[in-house]
Amino acid sequence: MNKEKIAILVDSCTDVPQEDIKKHGMYVAPLSIIYKNRTYTDGVDITAKEIYDNFDIEIPRTSLPTGEVIMSAFEKIKADGYEKVLAITMSSGLSGTYNAIRLLGEEFEGLEIFAVDTKNVGLGSGMTAILAAENLERGLSWTDLKNATINSVGKTKIFLCVSSLKYLRKGGRIGLIPSVVGESLNVKPIISCNDEGTLYNEAKVVGRKQSLRKAIDLIEKIVASSSPHGYNIAMAHGNAPEEAAELKMQMLERFKNYKTFYEGQVSPVIFVHAGPGIIGVGVQIL
Repeated sequence: MNKEKIAILVDSCTDVPQEDIKKHGMYVAPLSIIYKNRTYTDGVDITAKEIYDNFDIEIPRTSLPTGEVIMSAFEKIKADGYEKVLAITMSSGLSGTYNAIRLLGEEFEGLEIFAVDTKNVGLGSGMTAILAAENLERGLSWTDLKNATINSVGKTKIFLCVSSLKYLRKGGRIGLIPSVVGESLNVKPIISCNDEGTLYNEAKVVGRKQSLRKAIDLIEKIVASSSPHGYNIAMAHGNAPEEAAELKMQMLERFKNYKTFYEGQVSPVIFVHAGPGIIGVGVQIL
């Protein structure tokens, strides 16, 4: 346990890879996936593939972590001997998770809880959490850790390539993306989060392969202006293993000086809203 007894809590939509959850001893507050006859726990008892396999039968709803789930996480952290919690969540512009954790944290006795709104989603949020864990292990104080984590929010960006907007539209997560992008003409949107954490359309490209290539170009543009301290890159997908493998090779060929490459599957909740074939690529300037 670190000197100031600080724990890190994330929600399941940060997409922190399981190996990093275990490596850094993070705690997770999972969201819920709701079918007509059953409610599942995000990433615990259901996978993105299982959701995809049943899309023709039912597209589920999702919900932020319940108060019981959040309070249970706090209780576990307290029981494990920690005194402070840095909670890192997906964008408040996409979910009520941040506000729920923040408000419940103010009521919880026995822990000092500080919540960070990443204004991001998926590994865009996850990279912020992993960097916070690394900074904690480097010995940053509670105050410096909070400031460094807030500072990293503006230095992390993710670009999402979706096959269709209909799932985002159905779930009410369309944000600032035009309601009609031209799917009949095979126009593929590249989506990101703005400074307020709301989804917007970064670019429109004709064809799937072109959209994936454009997403890498956008990462490269950010990397070109990166600080001398370097950068991390990331990729996650939803039931698109072959495209993801090809994209990974392209990224490794294009980016030679990254510090860490993070990869994994998007959470089942993100899969519900983004739909089959979702691929996200991200960059974090250090």
